[in-house]
Amino acid sequence: MQLKSIIEGALLAAGRPLTLEELMQLFDLTDRPSEEELRAAVDELAVDCAGRGIELCEVASGYRLQVRRELGQWISRLWEEKPARYSRALLETLAIIAYRQPITRGDIEEVRGVAVNPNIIRTLQEREWVRVVGHRDVPGRPELLATTREFLDQFGLKGLDSLPTLAEIKDIEQVSPEIPLAIEIEVAGTELNASRSADAEAQAKAETETETETETEADADAEPPFDEESSVAADEKHDG
Repeated sequence: MQLKSIIEGALLAAGRPLTLEELMQLFDLTDRPSEEELRAAVDELAVDCAGRGIELCEVASGYRLQVRRELGQWISRLWEEKPARYSRALLETLAIIAYRQPITRGDIEEVRGVAVNPNIIRTLQEREWVRVVGHRDVPGRPELLATTREFLDQFGLKGLDSLPTLAEIKDIEQVSPEIPLAIEIEVAGTELNASRSADAEAQAKAETETETETETEADADAEPPFDEESSVAADEKHDG
């Protein structure tokens, strides 16, 4: 039985991460491998991918085959749509939630020192990177926000303990102080057989909405037109 080939074919066909339990269900009871044999075959497949254009990666939802990150600039040319770009305000909000979850919107505003535009939270929820996990037992019962399994999968993380430490982030900023305020979601984190149409629609929607994001010290419920230059200037003034 070509166990390793079966696993590779299943990961390619699934178009999503598969757990060891899901891989185990591919076999009948009479020829089902043990968990140790299955894990060994997965490890061998990961070694076989060395030097190839794909790699076997373990993320929160299981194992998946994906394009290597360093090939993203070439592979991304297969698709015409623009990759989603996110503002500094959105990325900072996502980072605060990831490192301090569960956290309320008020906590986020206290850390950043400015109001969080409702569009930011809505965009993160629509991307399924953030969800409401409960309510704090205080007057008003504010929502508690936390990251999702989809967030971990998108960024190639097995768990929250795989996030870079704050010290590592600080070192990166010191080496390259002119890091762009927006990032591109790279093709390296996408499954080989994943459907691009739905993601393209979601990216376009997110891109449209994030153009309206703004940072203001006015009422958090206000949604004034987005002005990127004034928003960045406000951040720099506050940081100063």
